Amino acid sequence: MRARESIRVASVPSGHVYIRHLAPLPGAAGELPAVVRLPDPDPDSPDRAATEKWWPPVMLHAGWIEENASSFDVFHIHFGFDAQDPRDLQEAVSALKRHGKPLVYTVHDLRNPHHESPAAHDAHLDVLIPAADELITLTAGAAAEIERRWGRLARVLPHPHVVELETMAGFARPHKANGPFRVGVHVKSLRASMEPLPVIRALLEAAREDGSMVVQVNGHCDVLQPDGARYNAELAQFLRDHSGSGELEVKIHDFLPDDELWEYLAGLDLSVLPYRFGTHSGWLEACRDLGTAVAAPDCGFYADQGPVFSYSHNEAGLDAASLKAAVLAARGAGPPNPLTAADRARQRDTIARAHAELYASLLDRIGVLQ
Repeated sequence: MRARESIRVASVPSGHVYIRHLAPLPGAAGELPAVVRLPDPDPDSPDRAATEKWWPPVMLHAGWIEENASSFDVFHIHFGFDAQDPRDLQEAVSALKRHGKPLVYTVHDLRNPHHESPAAHDAHLDVLIPAADELITLTAGAAAEIERRWGRLARVLPHPHVVELETMAGFARPHKANGPFRVGVHVKSLRASMEPLPVIRALLEAAREDGSMVVQVNGHCDVLQPDGARYNAELAQFLRDHSGSGELEVKIHDFLPDDELWEYLAGLDLSVLPYRFGTHSGWLEACRDLGTAVAAPDCGFYADQGPVFSYSHNEAGLDAASLKAAVLAARGAGPPNPLTAADRARQRDTIARAHAELYASLLDRIGVLQ
C-alpha cells in the first residue's frame, strides 16, 4: 500500500448519520490515511455545501462529476438515487469511469422500503452493483443474495451506532422494573414496506390475553390526522376506536427531534418493526444502542443484523401467532443487555479502519492497473 496522507471521498450523502459514524473517533490510533469526505452540495445552490438538506443528491449527476472530478479520489454511494432514471445513474457511472475514479457502493437496501414494487430499485441495482469497483453490505445474508443475483462478492461490515455515544452512556440504565410491559409500533409516515394494522390487531389480542401489557402506537400527523397529506383513514379510525382502552395508547406528532425520539424508544420494553418487506434497519440499531428489545419480521436480514425476536411477516401476510410468540419470548427474556458506548466506540473504529483500508487498497490497485 502506498503511503497516503489522506483520501478524499465523495460520499452520497455525507451528512447522513450512518456515513458520519463511519469516521474514526477523535484520538483513534492508526497509521492509515485520513478519510476526508466532501460535504453534500446544497441541492438549491450546488456551489455551496448543504447544512441539512442533501436530497436530491447533486453529486450523483454526471455534470457534477465532470466538473469536480479533481476534488475527490473515491466515489462512495449509499442512499439517494431513488428518484433517478437508471439512464442518468448510468451516465454518472460512465463519468466516473472516464475520469478513472473508483466507485464503492454500500448495498443498504436490496428492496427499497419506499417502493410498492421492486422493479425500480432493481433497475438501479442493475446499474450500480455490476459497475462498482468494491461492494459493501451490512449482513452475510445480504451478501449471499448479492452473490446469487449478480455474481459479485460484497464485503460485510456491520452497521455502526445510530445514537451518539455520549447519549448512549446517559441511557445506560436498567429498564423499569415496575409497570406494564410496553410494546411500541412506530408507523411514522407509512412507508410502502409497512403493514401496521394487522400487527397492531395481533398485539392488542396479546395484550388482552396478558392483562399487563400496553401497546403504544406512534405515528406522524400526515398519516393519522384527517387533514394530513397521506391520511390513512382505516388505520386512523382503528386507533381512535381502540385508544380509549387501557391496552392501547396512541401518540400523534410530527418528526421527533433526536433527544425526544431516544427518550421514547428507551421507554419501550419492545419495539415491533411492522415491515412486510425490507433489508436492513437503522431503527433496529438505535434500539440496540438504547437497550430496547426488537421484534422483527423474517423478511429481509434483520436477524442477521443483531439479536431480535423474529416473527413471520411478508407480502403474503402476517402470521399473528408467530408475532404473539415473539412478544411472549421477549417478555420472558427480560431486558436485553444494551451495547455499551465503549462497545460501539470500538466497533466504530474497526469499521472506520476497514473503510480506510478498502479505499487505500482500491486506489493502489487502480494505480497498478494504470
